[in-house]
Amino acid sequence: MRLVAITGTRSTGHRSLDEYARIFTEYLGPFADSHFYIGGAKGIDSHSLVWLAGHTAARITIVVPGTIDQQPAEARQAIARTRDRINEIVELKAPELRSPAYHARNRWMVDRSGMTIGFPRHGEPQSGTWQTLNYTADRGKARLIVPV
Repeated sequence: MRLVAITGTRSTGHRSLDEYARIFTEYLGPFADSHFYIGGAKGIDSHSLVWLAGHTAARITIVVPGTIDQQPAEARQAIARTRDRINEIVELKAPELRSPAYHARNRWMVDRSGMTIGFPRHGEPQSGTWQTLNYTADRGKARLIVPV
């Protein structure tokens, strides 16, 4: 089974949910039989979780740097809404939710995946999404980059 990490921008208000559904159909759909590691944050994480849960039989693991209760409301709602489709929730229990904890979460997902599908926001070259995509490349793993 293919193991795929998803990374992406938290700033998703510039596109409609219908546009994201079209993007996910085109770029996640071909991997629908995979096991996905999703970060459990708002934005692309929540949108892709809801889409995958509703449109595929994929296995889904949610990975958070702290606990689910520490996630933003949008993320907690997406997780609750799709809980019956989530195979595993991994809480890394970082003592502080700062950049190092999010980077550690992203590395955890990439280290367990064979590829990463990234949805960076156009014009944000220094984002955590790009850091994750670059970490993936540094490990010699495949990347699919879909700017949003």
